[in-house]
Amino acid sequence: MARDPKPPVERDVDQFLAEVSATPPSVSRGRLGRLLFALDATASRQPSWDLACGLQADMFAAAAETGRLELELCFYRGFREFRHSGWVQDGHDLARRMSRVRCMGGQTQIERVLRYAIDETRRKRIQALVFVGDCVEEDCDRLCTLAGELGLLGTPMFVFHEGGPGPHRDCFRDMARASGGAFAPFTAGASARLRELLQAVAVFAAGGRGALEDFARRHTHAVALLEDLR
Repeated sequence: MARDPKPPVERDVDQFLAEVSATPPSVSRGRLGRLLFALDATASRQPSWDLACGLQADMFAAAAETGRLELELCFYRGFREFRHSGWVQDGHDLARRMSRVRCMGGQTQIERVLRYAIDETRRKRIQALVFVGDCVEEDCDRLCTLAGELGLLGTPMFVFHEGGPGPHRDCFRDMARASGGAFAPFTAGASARLRELLQAVAVFAAGGRGALEDFARRHTHAVALLEDLR
């Protein structure tokens, strides 16, 4: 059997792209897509916080360029602190708000994120949920059940995990799969590719493959990404 020459991170990224391409977007003509961006802001994320802020700012900017996407940022930290920004179309403004968030010690509240996403998409459809986190301190079976419910409502979960192999990564991958979404590792060594992935999800949520093709024509680095999505 031929051995795959790509390093593990790149193989995971390629798998993520394949999964994104298999996720059908559902934005009605003339209506804005909606993308919910959820972040673990507990103390363990502090070392990578600047990287996360930079990458997500790029995603917000890409979403703003489409002009067809509403964004909301939510995060948890500290003792049961859970906040969300409200839906906006100005990605640059959302990036500025994110730059003011600071990490604070506390346990994960992923169930709260999922329940919030379920409630929101029942009110008005969310095209995608992006989640970035490093650990799970909750019951994985319960989280996967909620992720599956989110998927049944038509909202896939795109999960970016910061950390190595182990039960946390397995749980995050299972949540993404249960929702009909995709999983990718979140590492500083793959920051350039992660930036493209986040931008791709934003553009894809706004308008599907047509929007992504237009994005690729204006961003040379996205051409290879488009090839992977086919």
